[in-house]
Amino acid sequence: HLLLKVFCLISSMAHQNELQTGLAGGEVTLNCTGILPDSKLSRDTLVHWKYYDTPLCKVSTSLPLLPSHTSAFITDRFAIKTQYKQLWVRNLKLSDAGIYTCEYGSHKVRTSLHIFKLMIPLDGHFLQNEVPELILMQNSSSPLPDLRITLLDSHNNRVTPELQNKSRQKYIVNLRKLETMDSGTWVCQVHSDSPLIDQNIPFAVKVLGFQNPDLERKYATVDSTVILSWHLNSQKIKWKEGFTGQLNWKQQESANPHELLDFNITAQGQLHETKKSSDFLFEIPEIKPESTIEVKLPKVHFNHSGQYQCQLEYQGRHAQSKIELVVMKVSAKPVGPLSRGANMTLTCQVAGPLPPNAYLRWERVNGTKMDIKNSKQKEVKLEVNISAAGLWSCHLIEDSDRKISAHYHVEEAAAWTNYVIIGASVGGSLLVFAIGCLCIITVTNWQRRRQRAKRMAQARQYLLENKTCQCQQMYMW
Repeated sequence: HLLLKVFCLISSMAHQNELQTGLAGGEVTLNCTGILPDSKLSRDTLVHWKYYDTPLCKVSTSLPLLPSHTSAFITDRFAIKTQYKQLWVRNLKLSDAGIYTCEYGSHKVRTSLHIFKLMIPLDGHFLQNEVPELILMQNSSSPLPDLRITLLDSHNNRVTPELQNKSRQKYIVNLRKLETMDSGTWVCQVHSDSPLIDQNIPFAVKVLGFQNPDLERKYATVDSTVILSWHLNSQKIKWKEGFTGQLNWKQQESANPHELLDFNITAQGQLHETKKSSDFLFEIPEIKPESTIEVKLPKVHFNHSGQYQCQLEYQGRHAQSKIELVVMKVSAKPVGPLSRGANMTLTCQVAGPLPPNAYLRWERVNGTKMDIKNSKQKEVKLEVNISAAGLWSCHLIEDSDRKISAHYHVEEAAAWTNYVIIGASVGGSLLVFAIGCLCIITVTNWQRRRQRAKRMAQARQYLLENKTCQCQQMYMW
């Protein structure tokens, strides 16, 4: 349709002969119902538009649009669609609500324009775990109806909002706690029985946050390498606002936080990081995915355990995500090979606290059920007394899932072989009565067996050379 600019005031909604709804900030077209197309009107047909009793403008098929000089408002928000003499209004305001009348010849058409205004804080830019407050307002020429409000989220799921304040003119409702997956287009559905209104108001929501879980646990053994990463969704949702943040660490919940680094991300998505700690051994990887905050611990210490919290800040509000690092270590007392008949205590310890469904387990690889010992749930230290050498493993088990294992190899002490050689010399001849092997030797390779045979031969030679009756005790490795 051709648009002819109208310099006149208009408002937005009413209901006598016709009811029409509009949204603040949007546009609406008011019909002059029953009028013939422009080509079929007589040359001198004059169409008047009024707001209540105030003339707004008039248009003729033979003359250009004539604004009504009695109108107190001149604006470019309005235009006439010439074919059917419809009144078109853009950038609607709440104050545009009211009765609009179209008159031509003996015909008079009244339209009641009802305006809704939905106010979204911060233009729909929210942080993870926020509960935004929405305000819905309405204005009409007739008594304001009682509205029912429901919401459809970005996945088209119905949400019943919490109503904080209700008056016929102003409704204040709270959304649910937002997650990053809630980003997208939501719909506010407005219902009224009298007058009959079913109005859908779409609005955009962007939720800036982390794609990590709210609390993530990461497991490591002492001296291993660990990379901690926080993945932001700013690129995914095309967040066009700058924001800042920082990474803190504390060993215990009640401890003071220790700042490791701070960062800022520009509206163009550029990430700038600044290392703040000089006495905490960590690195910032140069190559990493976009919109990712990442630190590398090249050699984990037992006291590196604790909570690593990445925090975002946008316009005075905060969102955070934590990674809890659980570090395991194993030790033995006494340290060293295990002698035959001796005992050793193995200790497995994690930097707690553990979740309630987690426990520790010691077991000997390829051992028996007797070589297994479990801790009680949530215990962070488990000791086991052993008398068998071999590879022992400590597991941290959570919900029947082995999260991490540390191993300790217990060596068996090389045994002393005690040879008692009893000989007798009679008339210059040596009789060997007995050679006794009193201990099990762990040496099994052929080189050591050859050494043992050589030493036994040397012992016999010693007795032959002395040719005396004696008892000689020889200790051989």
